[in-house]
Amino acid sequence: MTVMDQVYQEHRAPASPGYPRILSLANQKGGVGKTTTAINLGTALAAIGERVLIVDLDPQGNASTGLGIDRRSRNVSTYDVLIGEAPLRDAVVATAVPRLQIAASTMDLSGLELELGAARDRAFRLRNAITALNTSATEATDYTYVLIDCPPSLNLLTVNAMAASDAILVPLQCEFFALEGLSQLLQTVEQVRSTLNPNLSIHGIVLTMFDSRNNLSNQVVADVRQFMGSKVYNTMIPRNVRISEAPSYGKPVLVYDLKCVGSEAYLRLATEVIERERQLRTH
Repeated sequence: MTVMDQVYQEHRAPASPGYPRILSLANQKGGVGKTTTAINLGTALAAIGERVLIVDLDPQGNASTGLGIDRRSRNVSTYDVLIGEAPLRDAVVATAVPRLQIAASTMDLSGLELELGAARDRAFRLRNAITALNTSATEATDYTYVLIDCPPSLNLLTVNAMAASDAILVPLQCEFFALEGLSQLLQTVEQVRSTLNPNLSIHGIVLTMFDSRNNLSNQVVADVRQFMGSKVYNTMIPRNVRISEAPSYGKPVLVYDLKCVGSEAYLRLATEVIERERQLRTH
């Protein structure tokens, strides 16, 4: 029995409805843990029985690299999908984690905004690609979650992600300017909601790189919880050297070291995400 099978037996999630929930991981600030959270939340959801697709929309391609996808093997990427040269299914590759697949990215994405120019559907390219993906799903690729890893900017790529998503999951680093960046992101979400996607919501805010020994970290947590209330997940992702080491081995931290505090935090976060999904469905 593999490590992931062991986790699946211990934490198995309830059956999800027959359509994927689409969550974008977005924050225009870099270095806040977006990609790390996309990789490890995706792995944790897969470990407890969900079928997960990560869509890498960051030209740097760190989510793809962090899941062990070699740059030379990215023959079809999310760039090809967004310019309309390939269906999303052709960009999807398997990872070493059961039930977790990824649509990898390349640096070509950085020129997308210029290439699409004034195309009328430029904000809906990803939404249309995911819709087509759903209609041709097989049992092996019938995803229950699609996680979109956004670039650290509020550009056309991020707008595509928000236009395609049911909700936004915001990783927020426990640092001094956290709330300042959050308010800017919330304004963008509101603009997308009013013009492109009226059903878009904030799924939750996950506090990352938390250090309980640091007074500033504790103050940021208090401020964010006061400002955003129940939108903030109870789970906080701690500063953990194993989380930092894992990507250099092309592995999620749950595969690299299942027992470390970082892995345990991401498993708790996955459980909390599913619990919020259950509450949303019952309401």
